[in-house]
Amino acid sequence: MTDELGALLRRLRKRVRLTQEQLAERSTVSVRTIRRLETGRSTDHRLRTLHLLADALEVGTEERRQLTDTLDRAQEGAVVEAPEPAPTAPIAPDAATSAADPPAGGLADAAASLAREVRRRWQREEGHRRVHDPFPLPVRWQPVPAELMDHPENIQRLQPGATPQELNLSGDLRSVVETYRSIASRRLVILGRAGSGKSVLAIKFALDLLAAPAAPARVPVIFSIGSWDPTTTTLRDLLVGRLLRDHPHLARRVPSGSTLAAALVDADLILPVLDGFDEIAEALRAAALETLNATSLPLVLTSRRDEYARAVRAVHAPLVWAAGIELTDLTIEDLTAYLPRTDRLVAHGGEGDGAGVWDAVLKRLRVRDAPESTRLAEVLRTPLMVILARTMYSEAPGKDPEELLDTARFPTTGHLEQHLLAGFVPTVYRRRALERADAGRERRNRDPDQAQRWLGYLAHSLSQGTHDQQDLAWWRLSQNLRVSTRVLNTVLVSTLCMAVANWLVQLLVTVSGHVEPTGLGPSVSYGLLGGVCSGAAFGVTYFALAVFGRTTAVPSRVRLRLSAADRRTGRRPVRTFFTRFWFMLLGGSVLGVGYSWAVALVSVLGSELTLSHTELMKIVLINTLLYGLIIGLTAGLIFGLLAVFEAPMDITAAATPIRLLSVNRTAAGRQLLVLAPALGLGVVLCGYAVVHLFQGLLGTLLWPLRGAVLLGATGGLGGAMAYVLVFTAWGQWLTLSRIWLPMTRRLPWDTVAFLEDAYQRGVLRQAGAVYQFRHIRLQRHLAQSYRH
Repeated sequence: MTDELGALLRRLRKRVRLTQEQLAERSTVSVRTIRRLETGRSTDHRLRTLHLLADALEVGTEERRQLTDTLDRAQEGAVVEAPEPAPTAPIAPDAATSAADPPAGGLADAAASLAREVRRRWQREEGHRRVHDPFPLPVRWQPVPAELMDHPENIQRLQPGATPQELNLSGDLRSVVETYRSIASRRLVILGRAGSGKSVLAIKFALDLLAAPAAPARVPVIFSIGSWDPTTTTLRDLLVGRLLRDHPHLARRVPSGSTLAAALVDADLILPVLDGFDEIAEALRAAALETLNATSLPLVLTSRRDEYARAVRAVHAPLVWAAGIELTDLTIEDLTAYLPRTDRLVAHGGEGDGAGVWDAVLKRLRVRDAPESTRLAEVLRTPLMVILARTMYSEAPGKDPEELLDTARFPTTGHLEQHLLAGFVPTVYRRRALERADAGRERRNRDPDQAQRWLGYLAHSLSQGTHDQQDLAWWRLSQNLRVSTRVLNTVLVSTLCMAVANWLVQLLVTVSGHVEPTGLGPSVSYGLLGGVCSGAAFGVTYFALAVFGRTTAVPSRVRLRLSAADRRTGRRPVRTFFTRFWFMLLGGSVLGVGYSWAVALVSVLGSELTLSHTELMKIVLINTLLYGLIIGLTAGLIFGLLAVFEAPMDITAAATPIRLLSVNRTAAGRQLLVLAPALGLGVVLCGYAVVHLFQGLLGTLLWPLRGAVLLGATGGLGGAMAYVLVFTAWGQWLTLSRIWLPMTRRLPWDTVAFLEDAYQRGVLRQAGAVYQFRHIRLQRHLAQSYRH
C-alpha cells in the first residue's frame, strides 16, 4: 500500500508541474521526506504531513479523500518514523526531523517516562502551592471577544462550505480538559488578569490530561516563555532547550544524531503549554505571535488580555486556528466561602469571642455601594491577591484584615495591592519563625528584613537585561555582575590555582628527596610569578569570551563515555573534536605565552641580566613560540578528545535546582580528576614533539625529562583547577555566588539553604531545574523595593 500512496503523490505532483524541491518549499515538508514517500521507502504515515502536501498541491475534496484512504490502508504494519523538516520551517509538527528510535524502548517509551515525570513534578508543585488547602479557589471562564480568536470554521478545521457547530467555551477548573478536547484544532488561548489563576489552570490542565484513563497522544509540558526571544530562538529550539534543561536525561542521542528531546518534539509527541506570553518583551510579542502563527502545532497559550490584544492588533490576526477563553473575576460569594475556612484559629478554639477574623470584613463587602468595600472587592477579585490576604491575615496572629477598609491609609486599589505585596515576605518569614519556636526546632530563623533584601537582589538581577527574566537559575546568579568583576575573579582564582599547584609540586619533589631543600624563596617567587602570568592569560581568555558573546557558564550535563554502546549515538566525532580543539588551542596558546614570560621574569630576578638583554630577549621569544605551541596543542587535543567522549549525565528523573547543582559538583570533580593527569601527560608528549620539530631550526633546544615532568605536573594540576573553577557552571557558582556575592552582602553565605528555604515558605516556586518567584508581580515589587 505504500507504493500506492507514493504513486498517487507522484501523479498529483506532476499534474501541477512541481518538482520535489518546489513542493518541499510550498509545504515545509523536506525533500527527503517527499522522496521517501514517493518511492515507497518511507515508514512515515502521518496524516498531518499528508495534509500539508495536499494543501500545497491544491487537491480537491475527492483527491484528498483518496490520499487519506490510501494512508489508512498503508498504516497497517507501519513503523512510525518522524520526517525531516525543511530548513526554512520555524517548526512544523508534520515535518519533523527524521529520528530513529533511541537504543532502549523507542520514542513511545521515552514519552511515557516523560509523562510520568511531568505528572509527579506538577503534583508535587500543586501540593506545595497549597492549591487544595482548604479547596481550590474557583477559576471560571467565558469565551473571549470574537476579534481575539480565529473563525469557528478554522478552529474546527472544516472544509469550505461546511457549517460550524457552536463552541461551548464556558466552564470552570473541573472541565478544562473537556473544553480543550472540544476544540478540533487543539489550539487554545487562555487570557486573564495578572494573578487570575492562568498558571494554576495550566497545571490543572496538564495533570487532568495525564490522569485520563487513555494515555494522551502528546505529553503536556508547561514551558515558561517570558524570556523567549523569537528573533534569535525558534520555537522548536526553545522547546528542545527547556526539555534538556529540566530533563537532562533527554540529552541522550538517538542514532540519527539528534537528542532524545529533539526527537520527541519533532515526532509531535509534546503538547506545549506556553505559559506567560505577556511576560515576553513588548517589542517581541508580535514576532512571537507571528512565529506561533507559522505553525499548526497543537498548543495552549496563556497571557494577560491587554498584552495579547495589542499583539493581535500588531500582526492583524489572533493565534490561528485557536479558540480563546478568558478567566472571570472572583465574586463576593467566592470570598465568603473561601476566606473563613482559611482561619484555623476559630476552628481550633483560639482566643476571642468565636468570631472569625474575616467575618467583619466579609459583612462590609456585602455592602456594595460603600467606597471602601467596592475598593477591597476590586482588589480581591483575583486568586493572587486572595492568597496574599490569606497569608497576611488568616495565618499571622494579631493581624486584623479590617485595616484593609481604611480609605485614608489605602486611598486607591493600587495602594491596597502594594500593601499586600509588601507584607507577604515579612509575614511568611515571621510566621515560620514563630512556628519553629513553638515546635522547639533549632533550625536557623531568617531575619525578615535581611531576607527581603536578599530576595530583592535576586529579583533585581532578573530585571537587568532588555526585559525581565523569570528563571532564577543557580548557574546564572553571577552573570549580572559586571564583566570587570568576573574577569578580576578569573585572574585571582587562576593565579591562586597555578601558585598552589606550583607550590604543591615543589613540595612533593622536595619531600620525595629528589632535590635538597633550599628554602622557599625562589620557589615562592616562581610560583607567584607563574600564577600571575597564567591568571592574566586566563583573564584575557575569559574577557574575549564575554565580549564576543560566548556562553561562559552553563550547567555541565556531561560525563565520560567508557563503553562502546555509549559511543553509538550518531554524533559527528570529527566535527565535535575540531570545534573544541580550535577554541582550546587559542586559550592554551595565550596561557603558554604567559608562562614563558613568567620564566623570563624569574630568570631576571635570579641573575644580573636585564629583560632588555639581547640574548635573554631571544630566549624569551623562542620560549613564547614553543610554550604557546606546547600548551596550546595540549589543551586543544585533550579538550577535543574529551568532547568526543562526553555523554549526558545519567539522570533518569526530572531535574530540580538542588539536584542539578549536586550533579554538576560531582561532574566538576570528575573533570578535575581526568584533566589534571591528562594535561600533565599531554604537556610532556607535546613538548617532545614540538622540540623535535623545531630542533636546529631555532638552535639547540633542550627538553629535559625532569623539567618536562615538573612543568606537566604544575600545568596539569593548576590548569585543571583553574578551568573547573572558572569555566564550569559549578566553579562560577562556588567562586562568585558562594563567595563574592556573600562578601558584598548581596546574598547569604548559605545560598543554597536560603533558596530552598524561600521555596519552602512559598516565596519561590520550582519550574524544573530553576526557581521562579511565586508571581511576576511579587518579583517586580521586590526588585523595585531593592532599587529604592
